[in-house]
Amino acid sequence: MIQWLWEGNHIKDEEVPENAVGFIYMIEHIPTGKYYIGKKNLWAKRTLPPLKGMKRKRKIIKESDWKSYMSSNQWIKEEASADVTAFKKKILQFCYSAKSLTYYELYWQMKYNVLADENSLNDNLLGKFFRKDLV
Repeated sequence: MIQWLWEGNHIKDEEVPENAVGFIYMIEHIPTGKYYIGKKNLWAKRTLPPLKGMKRKRKIIKESDWKSYMSSNQWIKEEASADVTAFKKKILQFCYSAKSLTYYELYWQMKYNVLADENSLNDNLLGKFFRKDLV
């Protein structure tokens, strides 16, 4: 398992900012220079069925799989299953609300101009703007 880098160092649990809800990341395939920019929540919310005799559904919050996470990008998942050491995982920014997480994901994707960059594995922004639509 590859650890996340934050400000050039491997991040430990106690170094994660206390009120952070997630982070913006860049995963780079070292041999090719291809990269992907995305966001990851630190916490996962689940709704469970009510207990026997009760009516309200139960909501639990637990730590997400962020430590072992390898992106939502299919190409990265396939390559990582063959050789996970060929990747570098870097945290670009921690975010403190769900809205800021979405905003800063878009901010970093625009900053790196991911739709125009041939090395970028991002093929859309917010599910609305697609690489194929650029003319």
